Amino acid sequence: MSGTPGRQTTHPKLNGPDAPVAGLALRQEHVVVVLGFCGLVSAADNWFVSPALPAIANTLAVAPTAAAIILTAYLVPYGALQPVCGRIGDGVGRLRLLRIIVLGLCAGTFLCALAPNLSLLVAARIITGCFAAGIISVSQAFVGDVVGPKHRAGAVGILMGITFTGQGLSAGLGGILTDLVGWRAAFAAFGMLAALAWLGLFTLRDTGRSPARDSVHPKAQAGKHLPHINPVSSFFRDAWRIFFSPHRAVFLLACSTGFLFLGTYGLMGTFLSEVCGLTSTRAGLVMMLYGFFCLIGGALAGKLGGARGLGGVISVGECAGMVSAATLVLSCATGSWIPSLVAAASLGLGYILVQPTLVTLSMDADPAQSGLCTGLIGFAVFACGGVGPAVGTAVVSCSGYALLWMLVLLCLGLQALISRRVLR
Repeated sequence: MSGTPGRQTTHPKLNGPDAPVAGLALRQEHVVVVLGFCGLVSAADNWFVSPALPAIANTLAVAPTAAAIILTAYLVPYGALQPVCGRIGDGVGRLRLLRIIVLGLCAGTFLCALAPNLSLLVAARIITGCFAAGIISVSQAFVGDVVGPKHRAGAVGILMGITFTGQGLSAGLGGILTDLVGWRAAFAAFGMLAALAWLGLFTLRDTGRSPARDSVHPKAQAGKHLPHINPVSSFFRDAWRIFFSPHRAVFLLACSTGFLFLGTYGLMGTFLSEVCGLTSTRAGLVMMLYGFFCLIGGALAGKLGGARGLGGVISVGECAGMVSAATLVLSCATGSWIPSLVAAASLGLGYILVQPTLVTLSMDADPAQSGLCTGLIGFAVFACGGVGPAVGTAVVSCSGYALLWMLVLLCLGLQALISRRVLR
């Protein structure tokens, strides 16, 4: 992000009359709810693992910190392939692609329930993450097609609020299932939820090509008329052009958001178990607050954006993230799980205010390829979110959780300062 402050990025939708407003038709609400449930399942499928890590590690005879690779195994392909899925969705149809990848998510989750050792479980998580990769980014673009630019920010906020409610609720439900019937049964339960999400997609109708596609970016349009163009090189050229366009600050902020917010959440389960002495069920119940406040934040994002502008929404979210890191430091110092209640709630609120807002801003980078734009945000957030637990685990192994949470607090403060400058 060090290169972004030198060149200011202007976003006309940050303030003023173009700020998001509420008011969706019944058909549009149905689309948001169905796709939100698909996203909920994809988020839940990964994050219920966090409080279940000690039980998984015990069953497979490995250390809990070693079992954290399961989180990375899902999140890295989940993030890395989002631009690819976004690009494919732009070309073959978003709804058609969603039906394929949600079915793959369902099958992969059932495979995880059958894995006999850590190596095969990691392999199954990689497969599942590959299929799940496009669910959020393609859904965001599909919602953008359905509701139009005027209501896009509010609709995406609701979509992501529903999605990451699953992240928090799955922590509690996954912990309860893990304690009652084991982590394998928990995987099977989330596989059945994925099957329900897949069936729900057949209640939607494809919108066809995005209305924005009539005004294609000149470079992208020119590329389409080149004979025998290599689709792989075309994809990387367009992705590079969009990521490092004048909107590059949005994508770089998405990288740090994933690394800090999702990296913190990924290690909260083991922290509550190892430092605070909570069982999987109790740790999961604490982390459920994350999901509830994702839902609350998603519902409030549109109104907050109308009052403060999208830049103000991001600032509020980053402040909430700093509160979360500070209370985790307090929880570590006291050995009490009570401050972690505030940490989980603040983390959920902060994340859901920052990430969907960055998605909304990214679509302006190239309206003709909104699926690729949202996919690049997904890549930045989730790939870096997958690296976060791995880096955090290394810090914990060397210096403990106290240093980790203090470093998160410092980095979030730096992100808040930088974002206020580059998103003016």
